[in-house]
Amino acid sequence: MADTTASAAPHLQLDANQIAQVLPHRYPFALVDRIDDGEAGSWARGRLCVSVTSPVFCGHFPSYHVLPGVLIIEALAQTAAVAMLSLPEHAGKLGFFAAIKDARFKRQVRPGDVLTLEARITKTRGAFAFVEATASVDGVVAASAELTLALGAGEGVQ
Repeated sequence: MADTTASAAPHLQLDANQIAQVLPHRYPFALVDRIDDGEAGSWARGRLCVSVTSPVFCGHFPSYHVLPGVLIIEALAQTAAVAMLSLPEHAGKLGFFAAIKDARFKRQVRPGDVLTLEARITKTRGAFAFVEATASVDGVVAASAELTLALGAGEGVQ
């Protein structure tokens, strides 16, 4: 009889306090409000509620607020990092950008929008995780990119 007791990767559903136990990011650079679904090491779906009170809107742009694309990509990377760093073997590590490829911005993201963040780990190689990521608002793609994250302790990551 086959052994069916092999442990599955942990299911992910995290609130902001639980995310703060996985990621080092803090306000105003914590860009994932919650993880709604996912599987550690495989994928995560989270969200960012875009607030008009965010400090970024003091300068981008004062008379027409738009969430900068680089922050959308960062939010996607943080979502992917939660998926990877939720694995026991990566607990306590950091996720660093190693590459951003084919970033596309298709829709403006404005205050009041709820940005759905989806990150799928397509491959891992050593300390690297390769990710396909998409951000959307109300089912309409706002941004997408292929990301590479390097996982490490913060020093000596190459």
